[in-house]
Amino acid sequence: MTKNVKVIGAGLAGCEAAWQLAEKGISVELFEMKPQKQTPAHKSGYYAELVCSNSLRSNDLTNAAGLLKEEMRRLGGLIIKCADETKIPAGGALAVDRESFAKAITESISSHPLIKVITGEVTDIPDGRVIFATGPLTSDSLTEKITGLLPDKSMLSFYDCAAPIVTLESIDINNAFYASRYDRGQADYINCPLSKEEYLEFHNSLVSAKCADIHGFEEKLIFEGCIPIEVMAKRGEDTIRFGPLKPVGLSDPKTGKEPYAVVQLRKDNKEGTLYNLVGFQTHLKFPEQKRVFGIIPALKNADFVRYGVMHRNTYLDSPRLLDRYYRMKDNNRISFAGQITGVEGYIESAASGLLCGLETAHELLEQKPVDFSEETAIGALALYISERAVSSFRPMNINFGIIKPLDMKIKGKKEKNLAISERSLKQIGST
Repeated sequence: MTKNVKVIGAGLAGCEAAWQLAEKGISVELFEMKPQKQTPAHKSGYYAELVCSNSLRSNDLTNAAGLLKEEMRRLGGLIIKCADETKIPAGGALAVDRESFAKAITESISSHPLIKVITGEVTDIPDGRVIFATGPLTSDSLTEKITGLLPDKSMLSFYDCAAPIVTLESIDINNAFYASRYDRGQADYINCPLSKEEYLEFHNSLVSAKCADIHGFEEKLIFEGCIPIEVMAKRGEDTIRFGPLKPVGLSDPKTGKEPYAVVQLRKDNKEGTLYNLVGFQTHLKFPEQKRVFGIIPALKNADFVRYGVMHRNTYLDSPRLLDRYYRMKDNNRISFAGQITGVEGYIESAASGLLCGLETAHELLEQKPVDFSEETAIGALALYISERAVSSFRPMNINFGIIKPLDMKIKGKKEKNLAISERSLKQIGST
């Protein structure tokens, strides 16, 4: 068997899969269509470009996302290594300077002696061992070819959104304050308070604002973790006030009290010159974004360097198609990794690439598979997307609900989650 793998797509999953293979001595041909051809969501020529938030979510071991990241650190993950090297302050979350992060990954991949990067769009199914990590924005031509491999054309799709980004100098700091929720860590967020009257004006304008046209758009096809803020607002007057605009744990120093509602802004680069609107994924028309978000007092003169956008994400009906190693059940020379498999989120996408690359390397080297168990986050995620018993498959973030419960009762949610994490990391340490 040839010790060579073709990896299609240099996003988070593709770069991680290629890295794991190369580190095990497998030669890799990594195909990437940028910069010759861009998707609607990508802007730079770097690999592993973050198109939505610059946050990889919690770093805490009482959070499943924190556990997954720690597992990846201990398994030698490239993505988490570069994230740690380019992190910027974000309270208890791991957020990165998106350009430095993508640049670090690009340099690591480009300089590896066993990885050959081939630029250009792949429009057909290559021969040999292949990992498709083309992401949720797989080109139409390749999607058609992949669909031809599947029974009953088993591909699905949903819609994903990105939040706007504004410049620091355009934020009215007189109508904002620096703080992290519950004063955890440093005061890393800019908080924009709204009175009840200001909030109601903002809410009313938001629910009546004009949205951009998206072919085939239906609310039922939106991933619940990335609901556009205007869709969320239509669910009730207080829905976003108990969601992205919740004031809990934030005290306005001018009043000493929690505001009626708060819009949080998080650093988007290490220099702190750009901030994104946390939880403000949207598909409003660009002029409407400037008008409606300008109702927020601190953002009345905001300079938007990127407006929120919405795009189609495509994913497989993985429980019917893939095994726990992300290989096709009916054609095991072909594997998939990343969001196209139905894992949702940056870190989940990278984790699928790590597992896929590592297990593929073991297979080619005729070594026993690692077989990460459902007691680990990385294993539970792979087992979830390959579980035939899942009746209605939708994209899934990592969560403790899919990790095997403890065989003992522990009082307190945080204490229980920490115990699950400690059990997992003992297993990871013995692989």
